[in-house]
Amino acid sequence: MRILMLGAGGTGGYFGARVHAAGGDVTFLVRPARAENLLAHGLRVSSPLGDLQISPKILTSLTDAPNAGFDVAVLSCKAYDLDSALDAIAPAMGPEGLLLPLLNGIAHLSRLDARFGKSHVLGGIAHLAVTLAPTGEIRHLNNFHRLIIGARGNTASPQLAALSELLVRSGIDFSLSANIEGDMWDKFIFLCTLAAATCTMRGPIGDILETHAGATFIVGLLDECLAVAAKCGHTANPEQLALYRNHLSARGSTLTASMLRDIERGGPTEAEHILGDMVGRAAAHAVETPLLKLAYSHLQAYELGRRRKQA
Repeated sequence: MRILMLGAGGTGGYFGARVHAAGGDVTFLVRPARAENLLAHGLRVSSPLGDLQISPKILTSLTDAPNAGFDVAVLSCKAYDLDSALDAIAPAMGPEGLLLPLLNGIAHLSRLDARFGKSHVLGGIAHLAVTLAPTGEIRHLNNFHRLIIGARGNTASPQLAALSELLVRSGIDFSLSANIEGDMWDKFIFLCTLAAATCTMRGPIGDILETHAGATFIVGLLDECLAVAAKCGHTANPEQLALYRNHLSARGSTLTASMLRDIERGGPTEAEHILGDMVGRAAAHAVETPLLKLAYSHLQAYELGRRRKQA
């Protein structure tokens, strides 16, 4: 099985390195600057679960590898890079190829289906806290590396079975879901709540809970997300929801959304793809979401200011 990994940043680099170490045939499609770093130093992963250093296969353009015949292409980009990512990997998508997106949220699925066909587009969820160091090393921030994938139709392809076997061998906490879209909705609810709370309040869950109305704010955001999901036909998995409630109510927790880290470094965020999508779905179903609207407006104001500084 031949796997194309778009990018060798935090998520793509980490999972790609683990699969490579398990004997997978992985090629990384990267920008020239990243390619230069990888050629000079290799792909390095620092992790509590075991460090890795590999010499990866690298491409900077698929025009360098016509008819490459990849079985699976993995998208691990941020939502704001999706358009360029789709153009980059399109030449790799053959008639039997599968696309595995590991983006946050669910808004990207309809766009991928329209371009490649739903039968070719898997669902995927990555639970991973990593950062890319200035040296190019991927730093795994805890001992959690979970990956959930699944077909979104009634039939699973031979490529999905082969990919699943490879992921099991990699040592990643992997599972094959029979309801991947439901699982993605569950994460979407949690992530939207977490991002709205920590980005608006500019602090971790533990600090927010110590404020006058922090707990009420967090619970209110979660309830709004659940109401939107219900109107869209999704009821959260009770066990997963209980786990998320624990994460969002843990005193002293240092938990933040990666979106807050994007803000702290002055970078773009996935606010439109996460909060904007949830607010848009709420409006379409006439669900009142005053707290989500406030958080979304807060992030829009940040983005306007960021762009003005760059102009």
